[in-house]
Amino acid sequence: MHLLFVTSLVPDGKPTTGYEIANKAIIDGLVRAGARVTVLGFTWPGSAPLDPGSTIVLGEVDVRNDTANLSQKLRWLGKAVLAGLTVSSVKLRIISKERLRAAIASVGPFDAYVLNGVPLAGAFEDCFSDKPQMFVAHNVEHRSARENAEAATSAVQKYLFSRESNLLSRLEKRLCSKASFVFTLADEDIDALGLAGTGRAAALPLVTSADTAKMTGRKIERDLGLIGTWTWQPNRIGLEWFLREVAPHLDKTIGITVAGGTPADLKAAWPNVTFAGRVPDAADFVRSCAVIPLISRAGTGVQLKTIETFEMGLPSVATALSVRGIADVPENCVVADDPVRFAHALNAMVARVRAGEDLTRSGEVFRAAQLARLDQQILVGLGRLENQLAKGRVAA
Repeated sequence: MHLLFVTSLVPDGKPTTGYEIANKAIIDGLVRAGARVTVLGFTWPGSAPLDPGSTIVLGEVDVRNDTANLSQKLRWLGKAVLAGLTVSSVKLRIISKERLRAAIASVGPFDAYVLNGVPLAGAFEDCFSDKPQMFVAHNVEHRSARENAEAATSAVQKYLFSRESNLLSRLEKRLCSKASFVFTLADEDIDALGLAGTGRAAALPLVTSADTAKMTGRKIERDLGLIGTWTWQPNRIGLEWFLREVAPHLDKTIGITVAGGTPADLKAAWPNVTFAGRVPDAADFVRSCAVIPLISRAGTGVQLKTIETFEMGLPSVATALSVRGIADVPENCVVADDPVRFAHALNAMVARVRAGEDLTRSGEVFRAAQLARLDQQILVGLGRLENQLAKGRVAA
């Protein structure tokens, strides 16, 4: 079976976001299942595809809000309003439909599309209707946008996020309806997308490329370390909750280091927090931290930072939302949603690490279980697609 994997960003071997980590895990799973996979999408500026022989590059694109100036953001918004599209989709309309169709034709014969996420599928929705589709719902995007609207502090932001939510709700319904099979990243998202009981959906436990071999003899340089793209609204909601609600209850000697792109107003609001910006190696950063707070408070899907933390065997304290979609939470992770209890658990863990106790655990068992379940679920989806393709061949 030959699949065309349609994605905003193609794997380049240097994933910087959870979306990119998930993409590679899913593509690798499809290949292990015996599918031939050709990937079609954009690259980051200056980047190159990890597997150029099996990749069709549509061009370079930078979709990050934090690197765009006001003029660019207004152009995106204007085009989105005129086209009736989400902003995330209109960012990818840097090529014509004719060029996209030519790129698809260059792939040669293939059996079905795998539409990976909503941005590119939404930007060129009618270009993928000629063959069966599978849809990968990384999140319940309309719900995340609605949460962003509820958390927004300005009327303009509330309107923009509400607009995105309404458009995304209709788009997700269409994509789920057309798809032979839908993969989500959390069991809860199957119900949220209206697919419970249909037999057309399965949740994919994910793995990352975390190097567990480097955990032996790690050097602790920080007490608490958080890393993420804090310009993304769901992540920002979690960080603000942690700094506002949890941090005041931490032991005064405990330091907090936040790595990753961070809005300037957040840095100004918490001068006692160390904001490290983008770090050369995310894995090296988290390895150097005594304990990892996992602080998701909004959004859907699964938290890739949680999976990476568990694969590396690092001690952590997590909100319930941070461990959604994970069947077996390691024993060195405390789950707490109450901010006082969350802080007290961090205080206790940091104290134990400072006293010389090694709280790391092997993450190999966790990773192996995730991988086995991932492969099993992919086979379920491919089996459903193969049945549809077989029926189509008989009808023809």
